[in-house]
Amino acid sequence: MINFALLFIPEASKSDNSLVFSSSVRRKTWRWMLGSLFGFRPPLCCFVLLFRSIGMMKEYIFRHNHPTKFEYFHKVFQEQLGETYGIMVYQEDVIKIALHFGGLSASDGDVLRRAMSGKGRSLDALQKVKDHFFESCKKLGHSETLSAEVYRQIESFAGYSFCKAHSASYAVESYQSLYLKVYYPIEFMVAVINNQGGFYRTEVYVHEAKMSGANILNPCVNHSEYQTTLYGNDVYLGFMHLQSIEKTIAEFIVEEREKNGNYKSLAVFFLRIPIGIAGIEILIFIDAFRFTGKQKNELLIEARILLNNSKPEKIMETLFDEPVKAYQLPVLKRDLMEDAFDERELLGFPVSVSPFDLLVSNYRGAVKAKDLINHHKKQVKMMAYLVSRKYVPTNKGDMFFGTWIDAGGSYFDTAHFADSLKNYPFKGGGCYLLLGFVEVDYHFPNITITKMAKMPFIPDPRFYHDEDKKYTAQERIKEDVSMTHRKPYPQEHEINLPRLKMKG
Repeated sequence: MINFALLFIPEASKSDNSLVFSSSVRRKTWRWMLGSLFGFRPPLCCFVLLFRSIGMMKEYIFRHNHPTKFEYFHKVFQEQLGETYGIMVYQEDVIKIALHFGGLSASDGDVLRRAMSGKGRSLDALQKVKDHFFESCKKLGHSETLSAEVYRQIESFAGYSFCKAHSASYAVESYQSLYLKVYYPIEFMVAVINNQGGFYRTEVYVHEAKMSGANILNPCVNHSEYQTTLYGNDVYLGFMHLQSIEKTIAEFIVEEREKNGNYKSLAVFFLRIPIGIAGIEILIFIDAFRFTGKQKNELLIEARILLNNSKPEKIMETLFDEPVKAYQLPVLKRDLMEDAFDERELLGFPVSVSPFDLLVSNYRGAVKAKDLINHHKKQVKMMAYLVSRKYVPTNKGDMFFGTWIDAGGSYFDTAHFADSLKNYPFKGGGCYLLLGFVEVDYHFPNITITKMAKMPFIPDPRFYHDEDKKYTAQERIKEDVSMTHRKPYPQEHEINLPRLKMKG
C-alpha cells in the first residue's frame, strides 16, 4: 500500500500539503515528484530519503522519465537496485553492493554501513573493511577504476541514507497525515493545534486552518474548552493558549459551565468562578466576555467594582439567580489595533487582523506567491511574513531556506546564501521586504534572495504614552528556526552518477 499510497489520494496533487511535509526542501521535492513523474507516484518511503539529496532526487526523476537514456553502471546494480534505478537510497543498498559486487561478508558490509552512517565503529575498522573491499574486488576481476567508482558512490550515499524500515515508518505517518489534511483539513489542523507539537508554532497551524475555511475565534467563557474546539467551521481557541491563566481555573470554567449552564454576565461569572483580578483581566483582554456586548474598557471598570482587587477563596452556591446591580459607565471606545496587540501579547499572534495589517507601510509586494511560477529568471519584490527558516551547511558557507506567507496567505520559499546573509541577515520574526530572483524548477518556484529588510510595525496603541513599550510587541514576534550540526550533504556535481556502463 505504501508504494502506491498517493494513487489513492487524487486530491493530494492539488493541495499545498505544506504542513505535512514540514520543510521547504520536502515541499520542493514533493512538487518535483508530482510534477515530473507523469502520473507515477514513487514509494513514499523512497521520497522520505530522496529529499535529503537534491542531486540524488533529480537523478532518480531523470532515470524514471528517460529509461532509455541511461545504462546501469554494472549488472549487479541492475539486479540488486533495479527498484531504485541503480541508485543507492537505503542503508541496505550499501550492504547489497558490498556483498554482491565487492564480495564482502555480511558482517563487513554492516561495519561499512554503520561506520559511514556515524553509528560507531572505529576508523581503523573502517579502513580494514575498505582494504578488504578492494582486495576482494580485485579477486573478482573488477578493475581498480571500477572498484574505486563503486566505493566512491558508497561513501557519497551512505552519509545521508537510513534503513528502509525507518523510511517506511515515516511514510506510513506521512500517508495518514496527508489523507487527513486533504479530506478533513480543519479537523486535522485542530488536532495538530491541540497536540502542541510539530515543526511549526501554533500560529502557523491556526493560519493553515483559516486558509482551509475555518472561522478562527478567540477564547470565550461560554464556548471554549481547555483545548481548541471545532463547531462546524468555527474554531474556538482553547484556554490552554492563555499561558497566564492557571490550568485549574481554566478547567473549572468549563466544568462549572457544563454543570450549571452558560454565564449570563460578568457579574454572574464572578459569583461562580474563584478568580482574581489578574485572571479576569486576561479574559477580558482576550475578549472572552464578548457575549455581553460591552467594550473591554467598560468590562475592566466593572470588574474592578465587582471584585475590588480581591480573590474569593470559596464560591457560595445560591438557590436563585440574584439580580445584578447595573452600573452606568461612560462610553469608552477602543481601537481595533488595541485588540490585535492584546491577542499578540496573550496568544502570541493576532486573530482579528493579519500581521500585514500591523505594518506601518501599506505596500504588499509587486507579486503574489501564486504568480511566482510565471516569473522564472525574473527579479521580484515581495512583502512577506516569516514562518520559519532552516539552516543548511554548505561547502561555500552557511545558508538558510526560508518559508513565508504573502499578504494573501499563500506560502512560498526562499534561499539565502552566505553572501546575501552577510549584508542582509535575518532579524527575528515579523514581516520583511524581499528582493530576489525566481527560479522555477520542476514547476516549483523558489526565490534566491539578494536583499531583504525587516519592516516596522505600527506603535502599540495601548502604550501611546510610553515610549519604551511602544515597540516591544514587534521584538517578541516568534519564528521557527531549525538548526543542524551535520556535514553538508553531497551536491549534484559531487554525486555525479555515471549514466553509462563501466567496463571492468
